[in-house]
Amino acid sequence: MLHGSHSPGVAGSELTRLLARLADAPPAENRPAFAERLGQWLGWADAISLSAALNAGPPATALGQPHGQGGEEADFQRVCAALQASIAAGPREPASSPTDFGPYRRHCNAQQQAMQDAIGALRQRLRDALSRRSPALARLAAIDAVLDHALAAQERGLLGLVPLRLQAHFERMARAAGDDHTRWPDTFQADMDHVLQAELAHRLLPAQGLLDTLRTHQPT
Repeated sequence: MLHGSHSPGVAGSELTRLLARLADAPPAENRPAFAERLGQWLGWADAISLSAALNAGPPATALGQPHGQGGEEADFQRVCAALQASIAAGPREPASSPTDFGPYRRHCNAQQQAMQDAIGALRQRLRDALSRRSPALARLAAIDAVLDHALAAQERGLLGLVPLRLQAHFERMARAAGDDHTRWPDTFQADMDHVLQAELAHRLLPAQGLLDTLRTHQPT
């Protein structure tokens, strides 16, 4: 069964450490600094948009009180709990044989799509809440929106490795077990849950940052 490692992953996250372990690959050393990698990921149009958001004056926003004190916190927790429950529910269909990866692949793809949709909508709601709080926070929300759009393709490419790594891990476990299918499918299911929960935590990081900003800038 997979366990977290203290070795630094690609971005130092639990998800990247788990993916490295699934691939039986040691974490790479001497990675470029985050700012350098960000420059490689941003296209010229994205860089222009980000520069405009950084250098813009205070945006004109309809400022007002938040829609229900603590409402953003409850919204975040609701989305998180729903996605955690969906992951824990496991595949909706039985496998045709112990070596049938199809239901696991479809479960993984469905969870990734659910995370993308629910967290994307949550992140937009948190940006809207920031924009109502103050002009400075509205600018921060605008910067987050630019980064969200600019890095979406890069994130999709990286997270697209998750089902592939899980399938390779599944096939290795099946080969190692031979004809004994009494235990390893449950172990694989636990490994897949661990990876998907780590992906959920990774995807929630930007929304968590927006929520933390709202917490520390409560209206007086």
